[in-house]
Amino acid sequence: MRKLSLLALLLIAACGTPQERCINRETRELRSVQNLLAEVEGNLARGYAYEDYEVPMTRWEVCGATTITRPDGTVIEKPQMCLEDYTVTRTRKVAIDPAAETRKRDGLRKRVKELTPAANAAVAACREAYPET
Repeated sequence: MRKLSLLALLLIAACGTPQERCINRETRELRSVQNLLAEVEGNLARGYAYEDYEVPMTRWEVCGATTITRPDGTVIEKPQMCLEDYTVTRTRKVAIDPAAETRKRDGLRKRVKELTPAANAAVAACREAYPET
C-alpha cells in the first residue's frame, strides 16, 4: 500500500506546477511524520498493529514448447510446464506494547509541532517564489 502511495505521490510531484513541486519538496518530512503519527494512533485505537510478511510460493507456468511432427506431416507445439517460484505479500495482526506506542505517539506529536512552523514558512516562500497565474 505504501509503495502504491509513494508511486502516486511521485507521479503527482513530477507533473505538478513549480509551486506544487516546491511545496511538496519542502513539506516532505512533515508529511512523513504525520503519516507515522496516524499509523501509531491507529495502532493504539485498535490495540494491535499490522505487519506485512512475504510467503514464498510455487506455481506451474508455461516456460517453453516442444515441437512435434506427426507422421502425416502436421506440426504440433506442445507447451512445457515448469515450476516457478514467486512471492505473495500478506498482512497479519501483531501485538503492540501500549506504553511504547504511547511514547512513540507523544514523540511524533512533538516532532509535528516542531516541523509545522518551518513548513508553513516554506510554503509561504514557495507561493511567493512561484505565484500561480
